[in-house]
Amino acid sequence: MIKKIVGLSVVLTVGGVALVSFTSENHVDLGLYSTEGLDLYYIAPNFNEIEDNVIESDTSEEMFVAPKLGRSYVGFKEAVAFKESRGNYGVVNQFGYLGKYQFGKGTLALIGIKDKNSFLNNPELQEKAFYANLSRNKWILRRDIKWFVGRRMNGVEVTESGILAAAHLSGPGAVKKYLRSGGVEGFADAFGTTIRYYMKRFAGYDTSYVFPERKAKAYLD
Repeated sequence: MIKKIVGLSVVLTVGGVALVSFTSENHVDLGLYSTEGLDLYYIAPNFNEIEDNVIESDTSEEMFVAPKLGRSYVGFKEAVAFKESRGNYGVVNQFGYLGKYQFGKGTLALIGIKDKNSFLNNPELQEKAFYANLSRNKWILRRDIKWFVGRRMNGVEVTESGILAAAHLSGPGAVKKYLRSGGVEGFADAFGTTIRYYMKRFAGYDTSYVFPERKAKAYLD
């Protein structure tokens, strides 16, 4: 789901989160992954004081899920759902994101869902939508998964599940820019959640179950 804050030279005083701008001369030299010509905006929170504390505070709540489901695909999707909506199929947040996994209307349209009311009232369709979106994102990011898994960016090991979770948060395009800029080009949603945070929080799950498919759709049998 894509929930992007656009801005330049803006300082958010809550938590000390700053949005700063970098020019192309600040890019990380990764050869084929050059960021030459890109607009580089970096969300730069104090990670130790903000993101790590959030993780610690949420861990006790997620213990209701993690010990039983472990690092399986089911454990992954339920952990994402808990973070997004506390697992509530019927919720709509203040920005209009829908359901257990908090989908935007644009993302739903991409995977073949146009009726938001039917979507909200159908848990089976929501589960299929989550898988279809993962499948589509895994296809889009297939090269990045191959190139970057196992590396460390901003102190976080890159894993496939972390990449897919971050793509659910920000969209695959933003994740691709983040990875190919060496972690320089950042993203934060309307709540201040970053790609780095999702990469760290959802690292190490087994998402091999997800088959990459370019035109994945969510259809009921």
